[in-house]
Amino acid sequence: MITVAIAEDHQCLIDGVELLLRYEDEISIVGMANDGEELLSIVRKKQPKIVLMDIRMPKIDGIAATKIIKKEFPHIKIIAFSMFDQEDAVRQMVVAGAKGYLLKNSPLEEVLTAIHEVIKGNTYYDATIDPSFFSEKKTQRVKKQLLSKSEREILTLIGQGKTSSEIAAIRFNSVSTIETHRKNIIRKLGLKGKGELLRYAIEKKYDF
Repeated sequence: MITVAIAEDHQCLIDGVELLLRYEDEISIVGMANDGEELLSIVRKKQPKIVLMDIRMPKIDGIAATKIIKKEFPHIKIIAFSMFDQEDAVRQMVVAGAKGYLLKNSPLEEVLTAIHEVIKGNTYYDATIDPSFFSEKKTQRVKKQLLSKSEREILTLIGQGKTSSEIAAIRFNSVSTIETHRKNIIRKLGLKGKGELLRYAIEKKYDF
């Protein structure tokens, strides 16, 4: 059974999607929310396999909610559902962890198609969006652009296996300053801790 949660601040659109999915034998809607806080509560209780995510919502927007969900429940698949087709909006959702992106003016049947594709491990984008822009390589470049010059330099040193004390000595900073940078890098890249930060730095082999 594919369990789905829907986050959308327009109730009429929620009703439309709910009506579409209601008679699908293999899909079960486990929660519907009008704002980000309500959605997170549903996700933590129900842990759906798919979240259909609006971007602009009260309290917590879809980008922030996606980051939180992917950090707490990496296995949950996010499909963005938005009226915004601007490159920046799509990019932010993809970087946050979304595996699909639909426009609200698309036929509702596309929601069903997107759910089936994403649950299989594929990505699914609205026909008006060029998915080649969001390849893994380009997404990683976007992530790098989230970091300041100092953070990129520190990430390079982390990838070389340097400790915070060693990095502090190299950069003539205090250890507490380096630790603060580490925390900021982890937050900006949506990582879980120092171990994941080290793996990330080594695997990406950044050369700044």
